Amino acid sequence: MTSPFFEHIDHLGIAVANLAEAEARYTAMFGVEPYKREEVEREGVVTSFFQVGPNKIELLEATRPDSAIAKHIEKRGEGLHHVAYLVKDIRAEMARLREEGFQLLSEEPKPGADGMLVAFVHPKTAGGVLVELCQPKS
Repeated sequence: MTSPFFEHIDHLGIAVANLAEAEARYTAMFGVEPYKREEVEREGVVTSFFQVGPNKIELLEATRPDSAIAKHIEKRGEGLHHVAYLVKDIRAEMARLREEGFQLLSEEPKPGADGMLVAFVHPKTAGGVLVELCQPKS
């Protein structure tokens, strides 16, 4: 059965300590180079995206020690950081999830990488998984 709220998994976010090394590793694994590298200064991260069939993989490297990615790597090491889902109406989904008892990390969606508006669901209310909602910017 298809979810009436989430379109599909948009991408998997992977925290890495060294983006250049990770890009080389994943290029060798996937047989393709990343299609985009982008800094999201507000979040203290630089991202690199791979297209693998219908799926995207986002590598995330911290650009400052107080960023969420730096804290993630310090606490848990490199690895899966988040699962991102494409939604039609991010504000409506944020409101619906709040009503369902989920804790969101922001009141409003924020500009994210790859042309998206994003919002995150706290892992404590999502079974230990950091969930990202994303919607293309209009």
